[in-house]
Amino acid sequence: MDRIGYFEKMLQDDPTNATGLLALANEYGKAGRREDEAATLGRYVEAHDDEGNAYLRLGQTLAELGREDEAREVYRRGIEQAGRHGHDGMVAEMTLALEDLD
Repeated sequence: MDRIGYFEKMLQDDPTNATGLLALANEYGKAGRREDEAATLGRYVEAHDDEGNAYLRLGQTLAELGREDEAREVYRRGIEQAGRHGHDGMVAEMTLALEDLD
């Protein structure tokens, strides 16, 4: 079984498994499956109290797919989350990414 298949199987048993979702998103990204990567990161941020990194990755992926409006919204949500968790560096990084889209 390949890595994508392994993590897809893991998520059949536990669809909100944080490790499985992030690992599967990584594997989709490596395979060039950007839409699947975005969808999986979206599932992750909806299911978990992420501190900002997954929002950054999701925003970057959406921007690369040409889905700038969605990327903007994700960055805004990520800035809020990162700020809530005291991650000033992550806030700054997403703020720059958001400004780059405008």
